[in-house]
Amino acid sequence: MSEERDVLFREVQNFRGKFRLMHLFLAVAIAGACFAITVAILKSPDKSLGAILGMAGGIVLTIGLVALFVVLRLETEVRSDGLYVRYFPFHLEYKKISLDDLNEYCARRYSPLWEYGGWGIKYGKGGKAYNVSGDWGLQLVFRNGKRLLIGSQKADELEGAIRSIR
Repeated sequence: MSEERDVLFREVQNFRGKFRLMHLFLAVAIAGACFAITVAILKSPDKSLGAILGMAGGIVLTIGLVALFVVLRLETEVRSDGLYVRYFPFHLEYKKISLDDLNEYCARRYSPLWEYGGWGIKYGKGGKAYNVSGDWGLQLVFRNGKRLLIGSQKADELEGAIRSIR
């Protein structure tokens, strides 16, 4: 059976709306700060290579941050042999989570800021989290006691898909 036909659930999430706008604003602010520093150095009597490098660094950093938040995505799949997660571009391949390794799992509402310090690949008091937006996810508790929360806009469907193969 091919991998594509084997997928029972698939969700792809990107940074959306206010999150994407917030990151673009941050990138522009960094570029502006680099530009201001460069202008200040260029106005000084001893114009230096540092000014040019500062300007180039600011431009590269800004373009890199904008590109990162454009391509960032969380992909979650349930296949007949387990749960697969990929946080692109940090994970180039899917990470397989065997259902035999799970002690429990459930869809739940959570506080991204209070529990994990925000969105992204985060570590908090509740374990590790992969999320990009919203406040719903699938909480996994492994047999070894470790915890992973996978953010999802379809947390109930994700939980149901796992139940269907367990």
